[in-house]
Amino acid sequence: MFKNYNISLLFIVLAFIITLESIQAQTKPIQIALITPVQLVPENSDIRGIRFNLIYGRNTSVTGIDGGFINHSTKGLSTGLQFGFIGLVESDFTGWQDNTFNITRGNHIGVQAGIFNSANKMEGLQFGLVNYAVNMKGIQIGLLNIIKQGGTFPIFPIVNWSF
Repeated sequence: MFKNYNISLLFIVLAFIITLESIQAQTKPIQIALITPVQLVPENSDIRGIRFNLIYGRNTSVTGIDGGFINHSTKGLSTGLQFGFIGLVESDFTGWQDNTFNITRGNHIGVQAGIFNSANKMEGLQFGLVNYAVNMKGIQIGLLNIIKQGGTFPIFPIVNWSF
């Protein structure tokens, strides 16, 4: 009987530690935002699942599906699919950004598709009317393609690349 009590106590302590770590991590599975700060979970939380922004939503990072009018991530690595009117990632993004205006201020690995695409360091494909990358490893397809450092051409129409 004493052994069963110890095992039960161990499971309770482990459950408490896991719950405490989850609360401290500030990770949530779902976010619905009207306009920050009117949203289900606070903006300092990470979303691991789905975020839907009716007008404007801001969180530290999003892993999964991020859709809405204005999608804003502030820290850390965001991954997955982001779609809407404006996609603003203050740090790094891995995946597919499919907004009218895509801006990644950090490193982007994957695809950006929209009227205007911008990344600090881009690895992959930019497809839009205007494409801009400070540093690029990949291909730009659009009316105006700009690679500030290391591109085959600094500015070139239709297609530009850097490998």
